[in-house]
Amino acid sequence: QVQLVESGGGLAQPGGSLTLSCAVSGRSFGTYTMAWFRQATGKDRQFLGAITWDGGNTYYADFVAGRFTISRDITKNTVYLQMNLLKPEDTALYSCAAAQSRYHEYEYWGQGTQVTVSS
Repeated sequence: QVQLVESGGGLAQPGGSLTLSCAVSGRSFGTYTMAWFRQATGKDRQFLGAITWDGGNTYYADFVAGRFTISRDITKNTVYLQMNLLKPEDTALYSCAAAQSRYHEYEYWGQGTQVTVSS
């Protein structure tokens, strides 16, 4: 059974940082692309960025503007989203997902972890 489990969300202050984790299990994702998305209440889901599991190549949405960094640890089967200079508008449910490539539909999804940025 494929599982993607996010953790690390919570309350952060504006200007602060958080690192989210996505632990994957149940199959080998050797050639897959792992991505992070977010969805704020009442808004559409946004693609934040992705990383190839094998080569570690990264791709980001333009609006991320260098504040977010995606990485992965193959030995821990975990993908990370490092978020810096957080803003209240970053408040959302953050989810990770897996696809055969960045051009394929994301077929595996986690349940998400809530991030709230507020003073």
